[in-house]
Amino acid sequence: MTVHPSLQNYADAWTHSVDAIAALVQPLAEPDWNRRTPCPGWSVRDIVSHVIGMENEMLGDPRPIHTLPRDLYHVTDELSRYMEMQVDVRRHHTSPEMTSELEYTIIRRNRQLRNESREPGTMVRAPLGKEQTLERAMQLRAFDVWVHEQDLRTALGEPGDLDSPGAYVARDTLVAALPKIVAKDAGAPPSSAVVFDVHGPIEFMRTVRVDADGRGTVDGAPSLGPAVSLALDWETYFRLACGRVRPGAVADRVKVDGDQDLADAILAAFAVTK
Repeated sequence: MTVHPSLQNYADAWTHSVDAIAALVQPLAEPDWNRRTPCPGWSVRDIVSHVIGMENEMLGDPRPIHTLPRDLYHVTDELSRYMEMQVDVRRHHTSPEMTSELEYTIIRRNRQLRNESREPGTMVRAPLGKEQTLERAMQLRAFDVWVHEQDLRTALGEPGDLDSPGAYVARDTLVAALPKIVAKDAGAPPSSAVVFDVHGPIEFMRTVRVDADGRGTVDGAPSLGPAVSLALDWETYFRLACGRVRPGAVADRVKVDGDQDLADAILAAFAVTK
């Protein structure tokens, strides 16, 4: 049996990114595992621990029984506490322990994907004791490992894969969040439009339209009279959307035409993940 056709894209993207992560960390000296990454509060070791832990959960492994320290400033809510458990339990693992566990986890997950016969709508385990469809779970894993691959590349000074299969999954995942950001969080006025013009390794233009009732939708058609247009490069776009940089730090990389106040409100609400 093979992965369902609608899941193959996510499986391929996940494989590309997780293999890239393995290649990045395999040669690291012990001190390099402690390098800070753009992901708040997490080192290189922490990123890899998170990837291992979440893939183990996709495999159905039990979560570790572990008590978190009380001085982790980046643990601010129930979800971050849930995520931190898989990370903190590995904080004292050595380089060989980390690379060998990552390699073993990838082997197991690849086997699981090759033998995957469930339908995309099958409900599977999700964080915090919830459930999600298998399709959504695989999309989020492909998105997550690509974003963390970029975290590692930044920390290690090894840029690349900005247009890999995972990057396109990230684009679609982040674009899907735009209607809520613009219409609800930023409060764009009814019957208005906001245009995002993204250039670089991945290029796209998306228009968020807010109807008379204040509901937002997104499409790829241009708008003749948008309330505001934001033009920025792909790397800046995803770093903002993933909470890796603050708007003020990249103001010179975002060109705004139109309502500056609305643009500021959109950028302030732009981060959809941590």
